[in-house]
Amino acid sequence: MRKIFVLLLLAAVLGTAATAGAELVNGIAAIVNDDIITIYELNKEYSRVLKQEEKKGAVSQEAAQKLRSDVLNSLIDKKLIAMKIKELNIVIGEEELRQSIEEIKKQNKLSQEALVAALLSQGISFDQYKAQMKEQLERLRLMSQEVKSKIQVTEREVTEYYEANKSQFREENSYRARHIFLKVEKNATSDQIKKVMEKAAMVAAEARSTADFAELARKYSDDPNAPNDGGDLGTFKKGDMLPEIENAVIGMNQGEISDLVTTPAGFHIIKLEEKSLDRVKPLESVKGTIEELLYRKKSEERFNQWADELRKGAAIDIKQ
Repeated sequence: MRKIFVLLLLAAVLGTAATAGAELVNGIAAIVNDDIITIYELNKEYSRVLKQEEKKGAVSQEAAQKLRSDVLNSLIDKKLIAMKIKELNIVIGEEELRQSIEEIKKQNKLSQEALVAALLSQGISFDQYKAQMKEQLERLRLMSQEVKSKIQVTEREVTEYYEANKSQFREENSYRARHIFLKVEKNATSDQIKKVMEKAAMVAAEARSTADFAELARKYSDDPNAPNDGGDLGTFKKGDMLPEIENAVIGMNQGEISDLVTTPAGFHIIKLEEKSLDRVKPLESVKGTIEELLYRKKSEERFNQWADELRKGAAIDIKQ
């Protein structure tokens, strides 16, 4: 480590600029304990971050200077974290790394070839990706040991957050319905369409005179799932269903049976089983979401505090 430090320091003194005013690319941006961050590293990361910011809009000179400072501080934190990982002997083995990558492939439904192609399209090799993944897993292990294991979210905190933020848990209107579907063939003649329509009208009349709509669906519906589910359309919200069916359902009352609803596929008779309008989800149904949210918030706060403490205990000399 000392040998590398001396060589880089020598390079910084000699410089690589051939003419006055040329940028010194092998200089030192900061010294962190016994390690260094080179100007080359800083410029490379700054260029990457600046490009991302420029996609959002023009970046002023003042904003660019602040961004460069932020990038340097981020690299310092990264260096300190890497030192802490080494100090605590946190090691991610090849098998754990392989399993993590396999899980990512599974979640995104990617083959090895597709993953490699996707990485190459972003200018990243698979070996570089593995190195990045290993680094991320090490940081997660460190966070778990140093930060997350010291955090608790109480029942009281969950309840207080729920009471103060009920508007976040307001549920959209939802509907649960069944249908009886009578299919019209794609090339059906006018007479054939008329016959299907007459049958649909007869079934609709029968549906209004009996309480067992599901049984009628099993008996008459051309929906292939009807024999098993009795025409159940499940629970859905606005935008989830065909517009023709949705428009009919929205205007119905719970328990009501619709007039014939025409879609490109045929005729539908719909029964609205349940209608839930503009209500707040009960605490029990959102408790897990709130716990995760509060846990994440506390983790970020505790991590920032931990990172500040790590900085205070380190010897940091910023050259730029």
